[in-house]
Amino acid sequence: MAERYNIRETEEKWRKYWDEKGAFEVKEDPSKKKYYVLEMFPYPSGRIHMGHVRNYSLGDVIARYRTAQGFNVLHPMGWDAFGLPAENAAIERGAHPKDWTYENIAAMKVQLKQMGLSLDWNREVATCAPDYYKHEQKMFLDFYKKGLAYRREMMVNWDPVDNTVLANEQVIDGKGWRTGAPVERKKLNQWSLKITAYADELLEAIKTLERWPDRVRLMQENWIGKSQGLRFTFNVDNGDTLDVFTTRPDTLYGASFAAMAVDHPLAQKLCAGKAGFDDFVKKCQATGTSEAAIEQAEKIGFNTGHFVDHPFIEGQKLPLFLANFILMDYGTGAIFGCPAHDQRDFEFATKYGLSITQVVAPKDGANVELPYTDDGVMINSDFMDGMDIASAKAAAITRMESMKRGEGVTQYRLRDWGISRQRYWGCPIPIVYCDDCGTVPVPENQLPVELPYDVTFDKPGNPLAHHPTWKNVKCPTCGKDAQRETDTFDTFFESSWYFARYTDPKNSAVGFAKDKAAYWLPVDQYIGGVEHAVLHLLYSRFFTRALSECGYMDTPEPFAGLYTQGMINHMTFKDKDGKWVFPKDVMKDESGNWVMTSGNHEPVVAGRVEKMSKSKRNTIDPQDILDSYGADAARLFILSDSPPDRDLEWTESGLGGSWRYINRLYSFIMDSKPLLQAKASGTPSDAAKKLQQRAHQTIDAVAKALEAFHMNKAVAKLRELSNMIEEFKPESGDLDLYREATEYLIRGFNPVIPHITEELWSELGHKEPLVSSPWPTVNPDFLIEDSVTIAIQINGKLKATIQLPVDLPKEEAEKAALGEESVARALDGKTVRKVVVVPNRIVNVVAG
Repeated sequence: MAERYNIRETEEKWRKYWDEKGAFEVKEDPSKKKYYVLEMFPYPSGRIHMGHVRNYSLGDVIARYRTAQGFNVLHPMGWDAFGLPAENAAIERGAHPKDWTYENIAAMKVQLKQMGLSLDWNREVATCAPDYYKHEQKMFLDFYKKGLAYRREMMVNWDPVDNTVLANEQVIDGKGWRTGAPVERKKLNQWSLKITAYADELLEAIKTLERWPDRVRLMQENWIGKSQGLRFTFNVDNGDTLDVFTTRPDTLYGASFAAMAVDHPLAQKLCAGKAGFDDFVKKCQATGTSEAAIEQAEKIGFNTGHFVDHPFIEGQKLPLFLANFILMDYGTGAIFGCPAHDQRDFEFATKYGLSITQVVAPKDGANVELPYTDDGVMINSDFMDGMDIASAKAAAITRMESMKRGEGVTQYRLRDWGISRQRYWGCPIPIVYCDDCGTVPVPENQLPVELPYDVTFDKPGNPLAHHPTWKNVKCPTCGKDAQRETDTFDTFFESSWYFARYTDPKNSAVGFAKDKAAYWLPVDQYIGGVEHAVLHLLYSRFFTRALSECGYMDTPEPFAGLYTQGMINHMTFKDKDGKWVFPKDVMKDESGNWVMTSGNHEPVVAGRVEKMSKSKRNTIDPQDILDSYGADAARLFILSDSPPDRDLEWTESGLGGSWRYINRLYSFIMDSKPLLQAKASGTPSDAAKKLQQRAHQTIDAVAKALEAFHMNKAVAKLRELSNMIEEFKPESGDLDLYREATEYLIRGFNPVIPHITEELWSELGHKEPLVSSPWPTVNPDFLIEDSVTIAIQINGKLKATIQLPVDLPKEEAEKAALGEESVARALDGKTVRKVVVVPNRIVNVVAG
């Protein structure tokens, strides 16, 4: 019997070997086809979580498999290291954000290395390092020169807890994505990137992203939100005009009011000094600018006391309101309301007693409850009566254009990306403000503009703004006293180009050399959570276009392939007081009831299986898993339990099963070493040939499964082969084929469980490690099945199965089926009326 498998010692041994040999270090090699595998890099919070284990295990399987196939594989790792959590930790713990971040990076790097990931650590980057953000400061200045970066006063989402601006995408259900605080609306001078300049290109290029999930492509399409509509002008009764954009010009005859944003230029002109106006503005500012915040807020308005002329109905006046659900940054900052066919307009009109006129009816003429928002035909609409909606839209635009009052235009839902953040732990925006020279870019030879270390967090707001000296500088142009910009970049700025930095991470002159980016980009396989479907992925797509325009690269799309993995779930537990309990503190007693592991084993209430979260304490610490079971067991379970795009329920029993299999595999092969190292003498048996064929078929199936991200299917196929090998009893003539099948098993399993397979490969006498060995060669002849399993049915009910040669003539298949003993017994005394043969699948006997 083999000695017990020493998981800790073996895994440490092979990780040390890979490190010493530089097994995963790569450089550009034009003679080899490249393959760039990348998982979304982690925020250095201090400890990896199970989501990291799943994400990086998936990427590692692909990286190891593609390397074995002969690709030049780039598989790097780094740290998304700026952000509010570090700054808040400084406030809460009295630690400096920089120290806290780098301590966490060191701790998490140890954990990631313990997973046995095939990472090129020589390419490690941290986005908080000056030698990283120096380059993005230069990129920003290049964007500024190209007109892609600009500063203007705008309404923003303000998080009153974190005291910073949030992008619309960072507002969830009207609250800050991190703090959960209700977001407010505030007017600030903000730096923005002109992502809207690429709106149409970003939209059209989605069609080329064939290896992206459909749902992600759809989410991006919806976020960009291209729409055709009408831009037209209302005449206001004071002589002013009001521009409006609408996607529903067909409903103009149902208009009952017009409305505009509180910060519209006309608002102050028409309402300044009116009773209640200032209070109304404050109410509007208490709501964020995101669509979710606006939709959830009560719809309120302020009557300006003025009217606009209806463009189609002579003499009809529409009351003009200010409304809290209209933003100056969307469309023209003004709308017309058709309450019969829009829920928001309906609520508003009902609240303020405005008229409601139906202008769209179901095609069958049925009565409906308003607001009616489905398709239909036009009614009460003069020249559009009887038209369908599409025809009516076109007719309304044509009429407005002929009246010289408007034109058909294309509009996008996408807004420019506001990148200013009023916090310390981020990349400083390289701009200086001078009273004489205005906005002055920091000269390139003065980059990076580094963050000061000596900051305090004893007062609300941005520490950079109240630092005693950092912001005071001389103007680069005239030399007079000036001030630095104290805002820092949104941290999505760093993650929008990090994948390019990996191609040339030591370059101090530029962010990356153009030829190296050209060799490695785009990323062939990107892996991460679907929660980044809009923010990070869309910003990265914009960035590669902007960088290409500025001469950095010629790669419009950053990620050729995208895979979004599912969440990891775990059962939740509460103690007798209703407080959440960690799974590690819970066990089942002898009666099968959940109880606390400590004290008097007080009962525990088991709740739903939910996404792992710190707040509900249903988390598992990967370090406990790595220490107790080893990396291979964790990887095997997480890759074999369910399809990786689906949620996975973490269970101790599932992990234990993977651990037992690894020990079983080790013991079996070590016990079989004498046979596996012996030479065959004699002719191999048919059973050995069948085993050899199955090994080749398995490797072929595993390769196809890995390329389709069906890791669980790949593991299942390998486990089947494993069982077949264990059950096989080789004769002397079978030994070569027995060894071949066993080695194919080890090689097929290597991307999934790399430590034990390296150990077993070495134990079988190989001098060349698996990490540098090619993927097994498959004999195509072995993929051709010479027999198939045929189902035999009597009157549609399954009675037996038999093995028959492939493509056996129907007559012979019928004869074999009727001659099967169990079928013959079932037909005894019955008349066979008909036999239907489906080649290679079924023989159905109709009898009575």
